[in-house]
Amino acid sequence: MKPETFYSLLAEQNLPLSDQQKNQFERYFELLVEWNEKINLTAITDKEEVYLKHFYDSIAPILQGLISNETIKLLDIGAGAGFPSLPMKILYPQLDVTIIDSLNKRINFLQLLAQELDLDGVHFYHGRAEDFAQDKNFRAQFDVVTARAVARMQVLSELTIPYLKVGGKLLALKSSNAPEELLEAKNALNLLFSKVEDNLSYALPNGDPRYITVVAKKKETPNKYPRKAGMPNKRPL
Repeated sequence: MKPETFYSLLAEQNLPLSDQQKNQFERYFELLVEWNEKINLTAITDKEEVYLKHFYDSIAPILQGLISNETIKLLDIGAGAGFPSLPMKILYPQLDVTIIDSLNKRINFLQLLAQELDLDGVHFYHGRAEDFAQDKNFRAQFDVVTARAVARMQVLSELTIPYLKVGGKLLALKSSNAPEELLEAKNALNLLFSKVEDNLSYALPNGDPRYITVVAKKKETPNKYPRKAGMPNKRPL
């Protein structure tokens, strides 16, 4: 997808980009490729592929009507090079975005990126999702948690639901939609007092299938969740 195609597709969705936003996406691409030489951020470095499979793919929650341009607190778990939250932040500057990542090198990249793109209201923390979720400054503080291709729902739910306010939503972006994944997550979702509200399917402009599972938090998460770092993966609920 050429940048011009990206712009025109957004304009068709009533999301016209300003020159500043176009420049922000362009600089994002340049820094991504430049830093990818030093630290492994992405296997995708071709410009048209980045615009399609990183930028366009990341803004799917906006295109699907799941996020609006208001001051909501959004947490991105396992964002890697900032996907999906930072492309959404460029599009909707009012979003308040927090990213937690276990690799300090990626945090360094994200801090530089935010500085270069002149992004306000972005916060980066180095550490494990399991640990921050037990901190009262993070636990039950967010309206939305996003995770793009991070883990199966059975594991992902324990890593993310504790961060949500009651009534908040987890948006899990995936490239495959295995019905058994939601079935095996049923117990975890029950224990975490949360429920699948929607399972959206759509396609990227090149025809690649994509899915967003929307999970709503119904009650406060029991204090014992998430368990210690590594446990959700080792012994899923």
